Amino acid sequence: HLRFLVGYIARREILTDLQLNAALEYVRSHPLEPLDAADFEQACGVGVCITPEQIEEAVEAVISEHRAELLAERYHFNMGLLMGEARNRLRWADGKTIKNEVDLQVLHLLGPKTEADLEKKPKAAKARLAPVEKQKVAVVENGDVGTETKSLLEQLRGEALKFHKPGENYKTEGYVVTPNTMALLQQHLAITGGQVRTRFPPEPNGILHIGHAKAINFNFGYAKANGGVCFLRYDDTNPEKEEEKYFTAIRDMVEWLGYQPYKVTHASDYFDQLYTWALELIRRGQAYVCHQKVEEIKGHNPPPSPWRDRPVEESLLLFEDMRKGKFGEGEATLRMKLVMEDGKMDPVAYRVKFTPHHRTGDKWCIYPTYDYTHCLCDSIEHITHSLCTKEFQARRSSYFWLCNALDVYCPVQWEYGRLNLLYTVVSKRKIIRLVETGAVRDWDDPRLFTLTALRRRGFPPEAINNFCARVGVTVAQATMEPHLLEACAREVLNEQAPRAMAVLEPLKVTITNFPAPKTLEVLVPNFPADESRGFHKVSLHPTIYIEETDFREEADKGYKRLAPGQPVGLRHAGYVIAVQNVIKDVSGRVIELEVTCTKSDVAEKPKAFIHWVSEPLACEVRLYERLFLHKNPEDLSEVPGGFLSDLNPDSLRVVHNALVDSSVLSARPFDKFQFERLGYFSVDPDSKEGKMVFNRTVTLKEDPGKA
Repeated sequence: HLRFLVGYIARREILTDLQLNAALEYVRSHPLEPLDAADFEQACGVGVCITPEQIEEAVEAVISEHRAELLAERYHFNMGLLMGEARNRLRWADGKTIKNEVDLQVLHLLGPKTEADLEKKPKAAKARLAPVEKQKVAVVENGDVGTETKSLLEQLRGEALKFHKPGENYKTEGYVVTPNTMALLQQHLAITGGQVRTRFPPEPNGILHIGHAKAINFNFGYAKANGGVCFLRYDDTNPEKEEEKYFTAIRDMVEWLGYQPYKVTHASDYFDQLYTWALELIRRGQAYVCHQKVEEIKGHNPPPSPWRDRPVEESLLLFEDMRKGKFGEGEATLRMKLVMEDGKMDPVAYRVKFTPHHRTGDKWCIYPTYDYTHCLCDSIEHITHSLCTKEFQARRSSYFWLCNALDVYCPVQWEYGRLNLLYTVVSKRKIIRLVETGAVRDWDDPRLFTLTALRRRGFPPEAINNFCARVGVTVAQATMEPHLLEACAREVLNEQAPRAMAVLEPLKVTITNFPAPKTLEVLVPNFPADESRGFHKVSLHPTIYIEETDFREEADKGYKRLAPGQPVGLRHAGYVIAVQNVIKDVSGRVIELEVTCTKSDVAEKPKAFIHWVSEPLACEVRLYERLFLHKNPEDLSEVPGGFLSDLNPDSLRVVHNALVDSSVLSARPFDKFQFERLGYFSVDPDSKEGKMVFNRTVTLKEDPGKA
């Protein structure tokens, strides 16, 4: 339709950007059928003449409707609203003319700006973080996060305005329309009923990390926000690196984040169909068997294949020989005849691998590549929106090309920015090196940012989803500080984690005037800010334990906790204790305090209240810091010795003889608590009867040095 469209422009019947955009939209919506000139002209405002009088009347009517707000807010009123409403009344009017008329009439109504009009309008107070459905979302600028009042689902519904509607793939820029496109889209709509379909397609050769959390939220969230479904499809085309434990872990993490796949599929489900299509691609002259070595075709400027123009029948026979195992690994590949967006020529579709597949066994010794498999699996599953990270943008042209070369339904690929985190590595190869060198225990070591590691450390899934919401649906790559993820964890854990008391460095305290024959029962609120959420019981005995750091022999200026002559209150107990005697060992180290207690309602109010335990459980506590010393441990300009030379020697401190109150006795792995005054902690799977193990998830407050 190019000649048709250019004719209107050349004859000056389409004059404005507004008319041109309407014309382009009309043409995109009618990709194949002959255009109706009268319908086209009406849709594009051809011949419509807007007079200055019409503009004046429209602006006058809009200002009249908003007169009261204008007089109240004066020049702080959103003038864009007036322009928008005037444009709605006169669609084809010139925007600059409308703006000038709005400015003129507002000046006539309000008069010149005063000093008060020139002052900046005060910003609304920031709201605290809310659950993921209502989450404040962030714009990432230079690593900083600023809030906007849009939830994650609202963002993803907003993306629907940018993306095509199901069945309208042809409206997407760069989408290739063939004579069969419209018929294929009609068949697609008949199968899906116009439903949005996305997929999350991980490779089952490693554990998911924090970057995958954004992909999961985007794919599953976009489908959910727009009434659709999302497939979990394992891209299991590389049998050398795939293990069953990865399949299980991936699904566990998707469901842990709160998403349920519409269907779980595998690329290997479609191996027979993919092979049949490969034969068809050869028959159509669009693929050939090549014998160049891997080293020869690497990079963007490899020499052209001398086998590119070999006869179709010859390639069919050779491809059959590949399938029968007559070629060794690296001796033959099937290549597609196209040039990709990044200049790479003739990507490989199939290669020989004599490795049994975990699902198909020894049936195949040739396996399809990502470039060949991905778009065709999307087509088979009738995916509407193939959402992937920005590095796959160079493959978009091959995505469209392959579907069209085979005359099958062609979905649309959309790209978004990756989510990266500072002070960590997420590459599978590098994590394996960390495990092999003993720097971390395994993929779920709580110092890593794999999803299994974050779960083990105690991060709630809601916090990870909220973090993805705060990062937002960005096209640009987002590189974030870990403390932003930790802030999301604190917000969620503050609402979810019941309180308990624990002592990391115990100091024995004997109450010499204990007011009961044996014990007192103390009721401790699970959530002090909301006592309606219940209580748990803690026993108070004549012997208690406090933190060593909560006692000093001399109270410095500003020190408010326990010291001779300076009593403190015991949290929740209703008693104030005062030091009577300090007991030391032969080296002069304080090993016990003898104190007296007084009921809080008769004692002078102390300067501070401290936590304590009595008849506690012994436990191990693991305290974590950043695994790496530098923000970008993989950047050789920042860390010349490589990431293994950048390990933080203090990334893990194990407290072997910590004590915790017995209220946590029945806790199970991954149960979470706030240990009062210490931080948020999670029960580690290493816990066993008689010795619980806790991981510190985050401290109670952000360390200013990490922000």
